[in-house]
Amino acid sequence: MDPHVVDDIRHAAVRVPGVKEVTEIRARWLGHRLHAEVNVTLPSQITLRDAHLVAEEVRHQLLHHFKYLSLIVIHVDPEEKSGERHHRIEKHSHDGLPAHSHA
Repeated sequence: MDPHVVDDIRHAAVRVPGVKEVTEIRARWLGHRLHAEVNVTLPSQITLRDAHLVAEEVRHQLLHHFKYLSLIVIHVDPEEKSGERHHRIEKHSHDGLPAHSHA
């Protein structure tokens, strides 16, 4: 993926009111169309409704800025749990399965 495309996605997403940070972007080409996953950090105190509205606006802005985007997934994190490191499920066991973890 061209680093400029990732930088442009980050720049467009972080400009949306309410977005405090863009922590991760995963983007890949499928033919001539781009699919992207964007993790954004929002203030912890906003409502679920408002978080959803911000995520919708991030998606809307990205669709306007990048005509070749066909799929955009926006993941919302609160400030105190922002970034992939907070999504890892530590080693555990259940249902008789061997101990395992999830990235």
